[in-house]
Amino acid sequence: MGILAKVEDRPTPKEVYNYRVYLSAALASFAAVMIGYDSAFIGGTIALTSFRTEFGLDKLSTTDVAFLSANIVSTYQAGCFFGAIGGYPVSTLMGRKLGIFLASAIFLVGAVIQCVAKGSIGFGPIYAGRVIAGFGIGMASNIVPAYVTEIAPPAIRGRLVGFYEMGWQIGGLVGFWINYGVSTTMEISHIQWLIPFIVQIIPGAIMLIGSFWLRESPRWLLNRGRSEEAIRNLCWIRNLGEGERYVQEELAMMEAQKESQRQSIGLDFWAPFRCIWRNSHIRNRLLLGASLFAWQNGTGINAINYYSPTVFKSIGLTGTNTGLFSTGIFGVIKTTVTIIWILYLIDIVGRRRLLLIGSFGGAICMYAVGAYIAIANPSKNPSATVPPGGIAAMFFFYMWTVFYTPTWNGGPWVINAEIFDQGLRGLTQAVCASSNWFFNFIIARFTPQMFNSMGFGVYMFFASLMILSIPYVYFLIPETKSVPLEDMDYLFGKGMRPWNAHEKVMRRVRERAEEREMNERQRTPDDMHKMKGDVRELERKGTSSPADSV
Repeated sequence: MGILAKVEDRPTPKEVYNYRVYLSAALASFAAVMIGYDSAFIGGTIALTSFRTEFGLDKLSTTDVAFLSANIVSTYQAGCFFGAIGGYPVSTLMGRKLGIFLASAIFLVGAVIQCVAKGSIGFGPIYAGRVIAGFGIGMASNIVPAYVTEIAPPAIRGRLVGFYEMGWQIGGLVGFWINYGVSTTMEISHIQWLIPFIVQIIPGAIMLIGSFWLRESPRWLLNRGRSEEAIRNLCWIRNLGEGERYVQEELAMMEAQKESQRQSIGLDFWAPFRCIWRNSHIRNRLLLGASLFAWQNGTGINAINYYSPTVFKSIGLTGTNTGLFSTGIFGVIKTTVTIIWILYLIDIVGRRRLLLIGSFGGAICMYAVGAYIAIANPSKNPSATVPPGGIAAMFFFYMWTVFYTPTWNGGPWVINAEIFDQGLRGLTQAVCASSNWFFNFIIARFTPQMFNSMGFGVYMFFASLMILSIPYVYFLIPETKSVPLEDMDYLFGKGMRPWNAHEKVMRRVRERAEEREMNERQRTPDDMHKMKGDVRELERKGTSSPADSV
């Protein structure tokens, strides 16, 4: 299969894969550029001599510096946690489009506040700005994956939700390198460390402006009773006319799902809460989705993202610029592998298999890095050059990046954006996004202390968690690639086993498509005339035709 091959759930006109759906996903995914940039730039900026000197960090003990660094980094995650929860009422009552606009506006306010910080007034503006910016990002992390999922054709859904991850990596790449750039090209000054804070305004502004171009999710509009607008937006996104068979089929499936939701869940604001509380199957699915972020953070990724200079120093690299350069290479590898993931791996190899591969390969690499540090103890045996063992450790660290990036980095986001009904997606996405930020906060808050007290044990700890995630994924997480959103309940249904559920669901999808095709071929002009007469008779009697008669 080619690198851009698609596995379709039904015959799909080529017009469906148009620039509008790709550009909509890309613009919304600028939220992830903001997230990725923050996770990459903040640790390196704190390590700059200009920042440390202006705020007096160079006069503090290692323990005190670790404490302050953890506070600066983790206030952002705290804001994200509450923003993810707040995203539910916004996206449910106001819509995905307005939610994206508000999230970017709140982020920009926080980013500007951070830029007024200076040594004479202390860390106050940084703390306050990062909490506010984090709140906006938390909202976006809830709303954007749901929005992209709802507008995406099934065959490229993983690829489009993957744009969110691509944005994360692009932001991270810029964030990793900007500190190296200002460190090597600028004199030590206030503006040197301020520039990385200013740059985060750019992706926020792009997302804010882009939100005016986006079209509201047709699924959300349909659920709010705005059918005509939903049809117009669906036709615009799919680049097809209202009378096209593909559009009619999609509308019929959306209407059927809405009716099913009305009967099983309800359409009011509190209906998802009641459904999750009463339905153990949905609760278990939500627990699975939220727990994926615990395993994701258990890989150690956010310890590396936020404190990359500390990580490279533990391997034996000395000098601020050397650490920042190594961090930049880390960002390049992540971005390159993410492109491959989006174009090929996510919708061809699938989600489940990638998670298993990432856990096994990543654990081996992390054990190797920890073993080197345990044996060579580079912090106690400094050297002007990196010894061969250190070079090997660097190789395994970068190999860990290759294993982690196309697997655990974006996999949990894609899966959680797919596995819940339209009526539940706003609430479940809020829970899962807040789960991500909660575990992210834990890692960001305690990583400096872990490195100070555990040494090489930090790497052994994260490697062991990756090994433990293997049976978790194998026995509990089914494959979701190419599965229509309307069939997710069947995928997680009673009697289904995660290791073969996907095969059963896709067999059912193919049979349904073949049956529709056969019925279409067998219809004669007289049959079509009779069907239209039957529909008119039903309407005259005050009943509506079934959705599958469209």
